[in-house]
Amino acid sequence: MEDKIDITLEYYLVKQKQILNFMNTNDSLTVDDIIHYGQEMSVIENKITALEVALEN
Repeated sequence: MEDKIDITLEYYLVKQKQILNFMNTNDSLTVDDIIHYGQEMSVIENKITALEVALEN
């Protein structure tokens, strides 16, 4: 079961890095874009936290 959690955690860490890189390198983001990607980051960070807790237990 830990293998699946590790794989899923790695996936979300990659997605998090992709969004951060996109936002940091794009200089034409609108307010709506920033809100949208901020919401996506929030969801991803919550999933990462839940997966890290699952690995500890």
